Order: sequence, then C-alpha cells, then structure tokens
Amino acid sequence: MSRVWQRYKLRVLRRHLLWRAFRARHELRVVANRTASIGSDAILCVATVRNEAVRLPYFLDHYRRLGVSHFLFVDNDSTDATSELLADQPDVSLWSTSASYKEARFGLDWTTWLQMRYAHGKWCLTLDADELLIYPHHETQSLRDLTRFLDDINVRAMGALMLELYPKEGINQVEYAPGQNPLEILRYFDSGPYRSERQKPKNNLWVQGGVRERVFFARNRRRGPTLNKLPLVKWHWRYAYVNSTHAMLPQKLNLAYDGPGQVHLSGVLLHTKFLSIVVEKSAEEKQRRQHFSDPDLFSAYYDELIAGPTLWHESSVAYEGWRQLEMLGLMSRGDWKV
Repeated sequence: MSRVWQRYKLRVLRRHLLWRAFRARHELRVVANRTASIGSDAILCVATVRNEAVRLPYFLDHYRRLGVSHFLFVDNDSTDATSELLADQPDVSLWSTSASYKEARFGLDWTTWLQMRYAHGKWCLTLDADELLIYPHHETQSLRDLTRFLDDINVRAMGALMLELYPKEGINQVEYAPGQNPLEILRYFDSGPYRSERQKPKNNLWVQGGVRERVFFARNRRRGPTLNKLPLVKWHWRYAYVNSTHAMLPQKLNLAYDGPGQVHLSGVLLHTKFLSIVVEKSAEEKQRRQHFSDPDLFSAYYDELIAGPTLWHESSVAYEGWRQLEMLGLMSRGDWKV
C-alpha cells in the first residue's frame, strides 16, 4: 500500500510541476520567436542563461556541429550582450524575463513550459551554458545518429556524468576569448573517486566526487555537487525535471543512468565552469543569492572561488578524449556499434 501511495504522491508532484510551468509562461517575454522553423524531427536544445556572452559562441558552435536543429533560450535579465547575441542567431528562439531564477525552480519552470509547448515528441537537450555534451563517436556520429539508435532500442533518455575540467594554473590566471575552445585552457580533470547512490522514492541517482568536492567540500562531502544528469530526453509534454537535470518524473526515466561504470550507453558533460570568468560571476552570484536554496551555506564556497584557487594537483589527469573516458569507466558506448 505504501508503494501505491508513493506513486500517487509522485503523480501529484509531477502535475504540480507542470502547472507551475504553465503558470510561469506569463513571466516570459518574446524577443525572437523562430519556432515556426522547427521540424517534426528536430533535435532541440533548451537553456536558461544570464550574462553568458563570453561562453555562448563556442557553446552554439559545439551543438551545431553535433546536429542541434534549434535552440530555445531564456535570458534571465542579462546585463551583457547575451540577449543581442542570441537574438541575432537564425536557429535561436529567445525569451527574456526579469523574474527570480530561484523562485522559478532555478529556471526549470521556464524551460519546462518551452518543452511542453515546443519539444513534445522530439529529442531535447536541457543544458547550462558551461556544459558541453560528448558521447561515444561524437566526432563522427551526430545527435541524429545517436537518437536514431536510442529510438531503435526504445530508450527515451541518455544519462551523463558531469566531468569538471580545470586549468593547471590558478583559475584567475588564464584568459579566455569568446569563441575559443575552452578545452584549450581546461585540460585536466579528476578521474575519481566517484560514488553513486540510488535514492527513493524517485529512483534518481546521486553521484558525487570530483574536484569541487576535493577542494571545496572535503569536510562536508554530502554538500558537494551532484554530478549525474539526464541531459538528453525524447520529450513528452507530461515530463518534468525535479532537481536541475539530475532527476525526472515519471521516475522510470531516472533508471536510464547508473553512473560511472554502467554498461549501457552514456555520455559525459564536460563542465567548463572554471574559466577565469567564474571569479567575477561568483562575486555577482554571491550578492544575487539565486543559485542555492540556502545561499548562506555556500558563502565560503563563493569566497574561495573569488580568490581564484589552483585546482590542479599531482593526481590530475590530462583530458584526451572520449575513448580515454570510456577506458576510465566514466562513459560507455554500450551496444552502439559504429
């Protein structure tokens, strides 16, 4: 009986999240609506951004190369050239809002509405501007090839480990130019340890570890970042992310990813947070208090980022490509034969 009750509560929660998204549509103002060009087989990318004019040129180039057909962006009150840059792109539809990012479930209310409206029945990436998805054979196999395989095996989501990259120098010591490949600067990562835990009642995974835990949260590891995500989903208007892209409803979608070491197909989100611009952004976000449910718990973390620390240590591994990550057990090609 308790299992039936839990399923009922999760259905109620999902309906509540969808209602929130439907209501949040009033917070969005159209800047450039090119959604009429979205085809029935389009592969979409959805993101909420703020002051990302430096990162976005490479972000767009990366996902265009992979085969994204159309981008749906929400600009949350940027004060740089983000809105102008995106509004000028022929494959971008753009909305803006000055509403609270935190009160909109850290942007999920806005992106869920766009997915309900435009992504039903389509493969959809949900990303942050500092995330670059890679997967087995991504240099030669497009997202179209990947999603065709997932359709063939009747899988509706692909999970990924968020792998945090960093420079050898202090994070405030290497300059980054818009359009530059961030991997030219962020050349290292922690190959482990990573630990995984399946959580009830949503059956969502919880993966932790990596450089941020090592450097910033060694004394309280459970406060460290969650590193598992479900960034690529064959969308249905009744789906909803619960916590960033870490967990979804219906809960069966969460079983698409088992974390590092899993045997079926998975990818990696190369996390490019630790470019030098993170110093200025951390100072701003500490004042805005929009990125954590209890920002006071992370005040010291922001202070350490603002100081521009060196994250590299003697066990750091130089990034070489997806085959290296597969050998380390951080992604898998599963049964995908190319």
